[in-house]
Amino acid sequence: MSPETRDDLVGIARVLDEAERTATPTRQLDAKLDIDHAYQIQRQIRNLREQRGESYAGPKLGFTSESKMKQMGVSDIIVGFLTDAMAVNDGGTLDLSEMVHPRIEPEIVFHIGETVIPEPDETIESLAQRIHDATDKVAAGLEIIDSRYEAFRFSLSDVVADNTSAARFVVGSWQDFPREIDGLLAELIIDGQVIESSTSSAILGNPVKAFAQLASMTLKYGFDLPADSVILAGSMTAAAYLRPDMAIEARVEGFQSATVTAANSPTVIEEG
Repeated sequence: MSPETRDDLVGIARVLDEAERTATPTRQLDAKLDIDHAYQIQRQIRNLREQRGESYAGPKLGFTSESKMKQMGVSDIIVGFLTDAMAVNDGGTLDLSEMVHPRIEPEIVFHIGETVIPEPDETIESLAQRIHDATDKVAAGLEIIDSRYEAFRFSLSDVVADNTSAARFVVGSWQDFPREIDGLLAELIIDGQVIESSTSSAILGNPVKAFAQLASMTLKYGFDLPADSVILAGSMTAAAYLRPDMAIEARVEGFQSATVTAANSPTVIEEG
């Protein structure tokens, strides 16, 4: 199937939205779905969530680290959206029963202090600088991803349509920005043991390069950058599968750790 009408796209969006709401795996989409269609479907999913009363919380970048690209078998950076319903308090509890294939990864999180609206004919470089200048805080964080597709298998278009597997996110204590955030040791710790480690440079060589990537995607697909929203810059390590009773910590050098505890079981139990 190659979707040609808005109704086709809305129909796919409803299937993916239902899979997310009910934590029920769904089949992968047709390979003929192109990336532009996928972003249109993602926007329709955002519309459905907002119609239910959720509020947009900001954009999230995906596949910004080499380890993440290798883990997922892709080579393109992608962007999804976050809502207030996806936020989990730092130190809080994450209910895995609301998810299908939950995985967790450490992130750098930016806070936008003032609204940024692209200007007519604005360049990527100009918009990236304005996003940088509007960013006033930065923190260590955690992102919980959860593909709704069966067996956690998907194409690039599939994952974009499924809102880049966005599920939940945790933000640690804020620090003023700008500050040095390149080359910082980053560790994903589960039950007191370091499971994955890297540095903040794993994000595009330097996390501030996320602004240029976001600017490019904003000019192409119209992502919003309102005041008091957050930007998840992408994972610094491969993601770890979540199981009940895990205590998870994202430790980034120079920052207070972001933590969360997993409870209950996901709807699909994976081996290993």
